[in-house]
Formats: sequence, structure tokens, C-alpha cells
Amino acid sequence: MIRELSGVVIGNEPGGAIVEVAGFGIFVHLAAADMLAPGDQVRLKTYMAFKQDGVDLYGFSTEEDRRFFEQLLTVSGVGPKTALSIFSRASRESLETAIASRDLSYLTRVVGLGNKAAEKLVVELSEKVTPTDAKHDDEDAEVFDTLVALGYTDREARTALSAVPMHIVGRDARLKAALAGKSR
Repeated sequence: MIRELSGVVIGNEPGGAIVEVAGFGIFVHLAAADMLAPGDQVRLKTYMAFKQDGVDLYGFSTEEDRRFFEQLLTVSGVGPKTALSIFSRASRESLETAIASRDLSYLTRVVGLGNKAAEKLVVELSEKVTPTDAKHDDEDAEVFDTLVALGYTDREARTALSAVPMHIVGRDARLKAALAGKSR
């Protein structure tokens, strides 16, 4: 099982990046592939998923992110692609705190899960996750509500919000970035 790899990014594709490792170009699924540029030297913590038609590799920047991804996989009905999709819509810290505090509103509105899926996550993971001291990003919920008030549908607002890089912080900055995105 491949648990870590390091190499040079040689290209980006939808949903991931190609990393050259020992002369091989390995495709790694990433939650935020746009954060890596060709030529970047990377070291990724990985999760290898075996399926009928092959093997998929999922990459994470930290051990904590990989551990949380693996926790998501323990929820019945959540596979690697679904877990990565959840992971790409909010930061690990925000998700852990929302799950631990049983904040179904955040999980359904901002992350975009259905009620049943959000309840299943909360029931199966609330005792297992260890939230950080940081509270989940209520600013994202406010940005979401603002986008809807401006005429975005729930889906458009979620898409616009998920396109905002996590390094942009602050309600106003995240709203500005969401409005500047080409999500509409």
C-alpha cells in the first residue's frame, strides 16, 4: 500500500494532478488540485483505493487530512469519491467541528449534503472526530446566505463557495472571491 509519495507535479487534470515519481507519472486524486502547479515539488500523504477496474490514489497535504478522509470512508455508503467531494467543499477543521457539534444545518447548506447523508455522518462520526479549537466557519454559512439573497440558487451558491480557495479567509474576502468566480 502506498501511504506517501513525493515528486514533481508534471500536470493537472480535472480532479487531481500527475506527479512524476521515479520516472512514472502517477495520477493522484486531490480535493484541491488547483493548488498545485506543474513544476512544484510535492510530498503527499496518500490513500490507495482498490476497485474492480484498477487502483486509485488519493492525496492529502497532511496526515490529519488523510486520517479524516479515512474516517469518512467508515460511514456506510460513503466511498472514496464521495468522501473527496465532501472534503473539497470545506476545510477538515470545519467539517470535524460541524460533525462533532452535530450541526446539520452547516452540513446540509454549506457542504451540500442531503439531510439523510448529514445525519448519517453525524451519527456515525460525532463520537470519533476530535474537533480543533477553531469553530467551523460560520462565515461560510453567512456567505452562502448572502449569495442566495443575491439570487443564486442553493446549488449555485454551494458551487461558488466551494470554488473559493481555503486560504482566503474572512467573510468579506470569501464573498468577494465567490462573486468574482465564474460559477454563474
